Amino acid sequence: MVKRNVLLNPGPATTTDTVKMAQVVPDICPREKEFVEIMRELEEGLVKIVHGDPFVYTAVLFCGSGTINMDICLNSLLPENKKVLVINNGAYSSRGVEICEYYGLAHINLKLPVDRQPDMELLERTLEENPDIALVYTTHHETGTGLLNPIREIGELVHKYNAVFVVDTTSTYAMRPINIAEDNVDFLMASAQKGIMAMTGLSFIIGRRDIIEASGSYPKRSYYCNLYMQYEYFRLHGEMHFTPPVQVIYAARQALREYFEEGEQAKWARHTRVFNAIRSGLTAMGFSIYIPENMQSGLVAAALYPDDDNWSFERVHDYCYERGFTIYPGKVENKGMFRLCALGSIDEEDIKEFFVVFREALDNCNVSLPVKYNAKP
Repeated sequence: MVKRNVLLNPGPATTTDTVKMAQVVPDICPREKEFVEIMRELEEGLVKIVHGDPFVYTAVLFCGSGTINMDICLNSLLPENKKVLVINNGAYSSRGVEICEYYGLAHINLKLPVDRQPDMELLERTLEENPDIALVYTTHHETGTGLLNPIREIGELVHKYNAVFVVDTTSTYAMRPINIAEDNVDFLMASAQKGIMAMTGLSFIIGRRDIIEASGSYPKRSYYCNLYMQYEYFRLHGEMHFTPPVQVIYAARQALREYFEEGEQAKWARHTRVFNAIRSGLTAMGFSIYIPENMQSGLVAAALYPDDDNWSFERVHDYCYERGFTIYPGKVENKGMFRLCALGSIDEEDIKEFFVVFREALDNCNVSLPVKYNAKP
């Protein structure tokens, strides 16, 4: 048995021992037929999670963290003389803007408040006034705050103006149920260490085969991070073009099998139990959660720091960490907050145990309970 830590950060997530142990395998060359079969199983399973028709959608795998997916989609799926629209209401959609800037891609940064969902009238006006927008990019769940964007409604509007809709689903994939076609998404993305509860180092993009094939004639802006090249190589050989993270892929295969054993609805129900326990525990102590309940993802609660001179995130974090629980700071500029996340192989009993330790941490720091705010947050 490996020491079990409960990770309440937004990823990597707590994993099962069976996923950890799946990495301990005989050495193998990833060009062997045996390994190609594992890659096929992964590709098929990843598409199945979002109910994709395998003749319409495919999964393209890459080495790297979730940001590599953002890089790949933005640089690979933009035709010449066209423009990207980034719906920017959080830290991770802001990263999409930065990628556009690094590549020199023509883009519109539709910067919006980080504590609310997009203004749909403004979005439609922007699309209407800019007929050269070919790709619209947003984040499904901004883990910096816990905000959930309404992708189905956004996607319907994007398709009305004949653009491609790309969504960063890194922190919702295999947690919140997603139907790629019904949700009007052309491309979505995730990493193995989040929703499927596997290991860091493997990321994947799930999207429409016809658009990937059309992108083969688009400007080549990256060698390693090119979606069409990786797709075509896998189509011909059943392999990643460059060396894959072999042991991580074995863990991902095991994690996928465990995902389907648990089932989509049962898994989402478990994450919901965990989130409800987190939210109840925080509010019982007087903490204010940054995002209104009707806009929350049901996966991340961002709690504002109390107005208490004895509050120290670092001291509270370290106390919890030494006892097997990891908490995480917020990601909103000039806003002091910490995050508790309902990801990974955990359940509400873990959260009950966490709040015992968390309360001890606050007592240890002499933080008053219930916590106080000088003004209404």
